[in-house]
Amino acid sequence: MKNFLEKTFELELNNTSIKQEFIAGFTTFITMAYIIFVNPQMMAASGMDLGASFVGTCIAAAIACFAMGFYSNWPVGLAPGMGLNAFFTYTVVGEMGYSWEIALGAVFLAGILFVIISVTPLRQWMLNSIPMNLRIAMGAGVGLFVGFIGLKTGGIIVQNEATFLSLGNFKNIETLLAALGFLLILVLAVRKVVGAIIIGVLAVTITGLLLGLIQFNGIVSTPPDLKPILIKLDILGALDVAMISVIISFLFVNLFDTAGTLLGVASRANLIQDSGKIMNLDKALKADSSASVAGSFFGCSPVTSYVESSAGVEAGGRTGLTAVIIGTFFLIAIFFSPIASMVPSYATAGALVYVAILMLGGMERLDWSDNTELLPALIMIIMIPLTFSIANGIAIGFIAYVVLKIAARKTLDISMGAWFLFLIFVLKFILLD
Repeated sequence: MKNFLEKTFELELNNTSIKQEFIAGFTTFITMAYIIFVNPQMMAASGMDLGASFVGTCIAAAIACFAMGFYSNWPVGLAPGMGLNAFFTYTVVGEMGYSWEIALGAVFLAGILFVIISVTPLRQWMLNSIPMNLRIAMGAGVGLFVGFIGLKTGGIIVQNEATFLSLGNFKNIETLLAALGFLLILVLAVRKVVGAIIIGVLAVTITGLLLGLIQFNGIVSTPPDLKPILIKLDILGALDVAMISVIISFLFVNLFDTAGTLLGVASRANLIQDSGKIMNLDKALKADSSASVAGSFFGCSPVTSYVESSAGVEAGGRTGLTAVIIGTFFLIAIFFSPIASMVPSYATAGALVYVAILMLGGMERLDWSDNTELLPALIMIIMIPLTFSIANGIAIGFIAYVVLKIAARKTLDISMGAWFLFLIFVLKFILLD
């Protein structure tokens, strides 16, 4: 086995060891394990079976990690993406009224497009055709969207007839626990405690258990049945003109999130050669894009690379063995479904808000010197949460970008890709809304 691992992952060449890779894989898993509690709740809100969604989340993440590890030899963990799962449930299913089966069909189609982009020169063209400020805005806007959902789920913000929104009632024990859970995660994160998010989620869950708010269901059991969501995607139903903006949103957010995460991890893991070329980047993108397609068969929103992988890299992860170990832990987690079924929504609310804050970090890279670049980005960031739709927020941002460039007589700055999306989004609002 040792020789197999050495040959497969080139451990000695990458100046690492099995022990070091194991520690790195466990570290990354702990930092991203919150997804096995958060994602099933998100997907269940769309009508999916909670237990089946828990198993599907774990299996999709495991398959994606194995693909990343064995194929690209990168120390990156993957799982259903935060933000896109909220978009899936609250916008595509909740607001637009599509069934979760059709929404999964859209995830599948977006994944296929991602694969095509990853294996052709379209990837470079696509990345270069979208202005950097708008790429950053997508991530930040999705962050605010996730944060809004977290605050709403925890009861920290509530509906108000006079002001539309107002602060929740902290005399409500569940709202208080949601807020305290968020503060606990912040404190642990500031103190650089590994697994701060998962610790915060479990701490609130245990508190709820002790207070009698939650019923104890056990710790270990046989996995729930996966059949209620397995291969239930409706691809034909997703082939609807009104779904174009949804598919584009799934694709773009996943594409730019993946590209940014992989580039960041590559730098930390010393995967950038002296020539500036990133080792196996093409393979890493192919593994990531293929994972989104595979995930749709298991009832998951787009699967993507997690920035939490940097924690494992800091712990010494240098090869795909780290990713394989992460995937193995996801498979083991399947047998802990009773714990997942006990975690209440107010326990995961703090995790959502904290992840949202992290997603806002990219705003420091915005170009604040050119209003024709800055204003569309800020509009996109604001409109994604306020329209409660990633698709509409992105669309408004692109329309504002082209309009401002035309007004400033800077039409040469507008790429063919931006023109194309501008036309698509304008037609969407005229013909479909």
